[in-house]
Amino acid sequence: MPQRKPKSPLPAGAPGPPPDAPRPGTLYVGPAGWSYPDWSGYVYPARRPKGFHEAAYLAEFFDTIEINTSFYQPLRPDHAVQWIDRVLVNPRFLFTAKLWQRFTHDSIPGATPADERAVRAGFDVLRAARKLGAILLQFPFSFHRTKETVSYLVALLKRFADYPLVVEVRHASWDSPETQSLLSEYNAGFCNIDQPIIGRSLTPSDQATSTVGYIRLHGRRYDTWFSDDLAIPAHERYNYLYTSAELAPWITRVRTVAEHSRNTFVVTNNHFQGKSVVNALQLISILKGAKVKVPEPLRRHYPELEDIADTPPAEPTLFPLAGSTKEKRNKT
Repeated sequence: MPQRKPKSPLPAGAPGPPPDAPRPGTLYVGPAGWSYPDWSGYVYPARRPKGFHEAAYLAEFFDTIEINTSFYQPLRPDHAVQWIDRVLVNPRFLFTAKLWQRFTHDSIPGATPADERAVRAGFDVLRAARKLGAILLQFPFSFHRTKETVSYLVALLKRFADYPLVVEVRHASWDSPETQSLLSEYNAGFCNIDQPIIGRSLTPSDQATSTVGYIRLHGRRYDTWFSDDLAIPAHERYNYLYTSAELAPWITRVRTVAEHSRNTFVVTNNHFQGKSVVNALQLISILKGAKVKVPEPLRRHYPELEDIADTPPAEPTLFPLAGSTKEKRNKT
C-alpha cells in the first residue's frame, strides 16, 4: 500500500522540538507495564534502595514503556507528571498508553463526554511534555469487522484524532485492504501482533498505515489464551519466553514497519517474571547489532542474557539461583 507523506508533528508557527527530542524514524522497544509483583527479584532488585521507582529504573534500559493502567481507568494527571519526572534520565524516552476500556471493550459502547475529558486530562499532560508516542486502541477478539463496528471505529478515530493513534484488532475479519485503507485515511497506525493463532485469530503482519508503526508481542500460550478456568492464574496467559528462532521473523517485520513510519514502537507483553524484559532486550541487541545493558537481577534468572550483556556480572556465581532458568534446565 502506498504510504502517506508524513505530516508535520507540530502546527504551523509552533516552537520547534527541544534539542534532545526524538528524531523522525526512531525505533522504540520496551515492555508493556512496569508494576508487577512477580518482577521483584527478577527485573527489580529484591531489596530496593531508597527513592527507587520502577519507571525510572526501566528508563535506563528502554526508550519506551506502554502504560497499561490507563486501560483500566483514566490516567491521572498527577501520576503523569510524576512519571514524566521519573524518566528524565533518558531524554529519548516516550510513553505509549492504552485507551480506557470503556471506549473499546464495553458490550454497549456508551462513553460520555465526561469519560472523554477524564482520559484526555492525563494524556494531555504527557503530550504537553512531548512524552506521548502513541495511544493504543486495543479491541478484543470478539470485536469482529462488521458494518456497525467499522462505524464505531471511525467515530472513535474522529473523536481522538488529535492524538497519535494506533488500533489493535485481533480477529481475522479485519485482515483486509479495506481496514488498511480506513486506518490510513484517518492517520491511525495498525498494530501488528503476535498472539496464539486459534480459530480466526489475526496472524502476524508488517503493516504501516500512518507515521506511527506499532508491534505487540503477547506470547504464545495456546493452552491459556482463551481459557476461562478460574484455577489458572491470570498471569499464565503471559507466561511465555520467545526463543531466538521465534523472534527472528519479527526482526524482519519490525524493520519493514520502521522503513515506512516516523516512529516505531515494539512492545513486549509476555510479562510474567520479566520475560517481556528479556525478549525486549534481545530485540534491541539484534536490531542494533550490539550488546546492551542488562538488569542485574534478571541475568541471574535468564542465563541467555549473558550473550548480549555489555558488562560482566556484578557478582559472578558458581551456581545459579534457586528457581532460575538455568537450574530448571539442569533438572530436566
